[in-house]
Amino acid sequence: MDSLTQIVLGAAVGEAVLGRKVGNKAILWGAIAGTIPDLDVAANFFMDAVRANEMHRGFSHSILFSILFAPLLGWLAHKIHKKESASWKEWSYLMFGSLVTHPLLDAHTSWGTQLFWPLDYKITYNNIFVVDPLYTIPFMILLIMAMVKKRDDPKRRLYNNLGLIISCCYMLLTIGFKGIAHYNFAKSLTQQNIVYKDLEAKPTVFNAILWCGFVETENDFKIGYYSLLDGGTPVSFISFPKKQNLLGKMKEEDLVKRLIKLSRGWYNIEIEGDTTLFYDLRFGQKGMSSNPKDFVYCYKLYYENSILKAEPVRGDFKGAGEGMKQLLKRIAGK
Repeated sequence: MDSLTQIVLGAAVGEAVLGRKVGNKAILWGAIAGTIPDLDVAANFFMDAVRANEMHRGFSHSILFSILFAPLLGWLAHKIHKKESASWKEWSYLMFGSLVTHPLLDAHTSWGTQLFWPLDYKITYNNIFVVDPLYTIPFMILLIMAMVKKRDDPKRRLYNNLGLIISCCYMLLTIGFKGIAHYNFAKSLTQQNIVYKDLEAKPTVFNAILWCGFVETENDFKIGYYSLLDGGTPVSFISFPKKQNLLGKMKEEDLVKRLIKLSRGWYNIEIEGDTTLFYDLRFGQKGMSSNPKDFVYCYKLYYENSILKAEPVRGDFKGAGEGMKQLLKRIAGK
C-alpha cells in the first residue's frame, strides 16, 4: 500500500498496543515502524531497476525481518523514553505489531510480498489497489480523533479500535467483491466460448467497485472490466495478440528470464524501431483502450557492449485525464 496508509496502520497498531501507557509516543513509534519495511526502495540508488524490483518487498517485508528488528527498535525506544513505564518487552511488542502488519497489508495488492523469506515466493491476493481512499481516509480520521484525546480517555481507545475494525471490514469486503468480479469474468468467458488458461481479477485505481479481468488464452491476452454496478450485463473483452516470440534470442538471456519471473508470465512484447519493449501487464492500462502500448509498466531492452540492459520506461501523464473520466464513467456501471 502507499506510504500514508502504512503510516496510519502502523500508528494505529502502536496505539492499540501501548497507547494507554505512553500516549502519542506509541502512535509516533508505530508510524515509524510502519514505514521501515519500505526502506528497501533505497536499493534503487545502488543497483539496476530489475534487481531493485526483485528485492522490493523481499527480506524487509518478511515475518523474519519483523522478528529480528522488533527487539532492536524496542530497545531503542525504551532507551529514549526511560521515564515512561513501558518495558523493553512492551516496546518490542509495539514494534513487531507495526512492522509485521505492513507486509501483511501489502500482500493484498498486486505487487506481492515475500512474507516467508528466504522462500522465493511472493504472496499476493490482488483484492485492493495500492492507493484506496475508502480504506485510508476513514482510518486516518479516526486515528486523529484518538490522538487528540488524553491517554486515559476511553474515547481514545474507542476511536482507534473503530478505525482498525472498519479498515479490516473494508478489506474483507474487497475480498468478497473480488469473488463477485471473478465469478462474472469466468461466466462471461464461458458464455462467449472463450477457452482460457488463466484468469485474474484485480481492482482498478483508487476503488474496489470497478474490477479488471486479466485473461490468458493460447494465442492472446484479454482484458475486461466489470463494475459491481453492472448487474448481470456480460463482460466484453479487449484482445491483445501474444507477441512473446518477438523476444527471439533475448528470451535465453538471464535478464529476460528474471523479468518474466517478476511478471509471473503476464507480459507482452512490442517492437518500436530498433527497440524491444517488455510490458508487464499486471499493473493494467492508463485507460481502457485496445492500444497495446497503453500498459503502464514497461522496460526498454537493448544491448550495450553486447550486454543486455533493461531500462524502465517512465510513463507520462498524457491522456491521464481522459482515462480518469472513462474510469469514473465505467465505475457507475454499463
